[in-house]
Amino acid sequence: MLTPFHLAYHVTDLDAARRFYGGVLGCREGRSTETWVDFDFFGHQISLHLGEPFTTTRTGKVGNHMVMMPHLGVVLPLDAWEALAARIEAEGIAFDIPPVVRFPGEPGEQRTMFFFDPSGNPIEIKGFRDLDGIFEQ
Repeated sequence: MLTPFHLAYHVTDLDAARRFYGGVLGCREGRSTETWVDFDFFGHQISLHLGEPFTTTRTGKVGNHMVMMPHLGVVLPLDAWEALAARIEAEGIAFDIPPVVRFPGEPGEQRTMFFFDPSGNPIEIKGFRDLDGIFEQ
């Protein structure tokens, strides 16, 4: 059984975070104070606190891509992934790695896209036609 995760990290501007996570990504806002805000991140809890975002480097080799590390993300059913990719593109958000099929025809075939929140935090969204294939080898 999968259960929701909780992840807390820094952002530089709570209003920009609200516009991005709430407006662009469609995440429902939860509790907040003057220094942090919670969001329902596709069924998981993220807490965004004012501060200096974590340092990232392009050191994660996955397939043919060098991805930003560390990064956060979520796995979605393919139809929800496609709708989110279209919404991000319509909002004019730049992709670090545009929507792509990774491991085509192999076990664990997936769609992925990488982009940054307004504070520079890297986010990966994966899409699977069959969520039972997430851990296929």
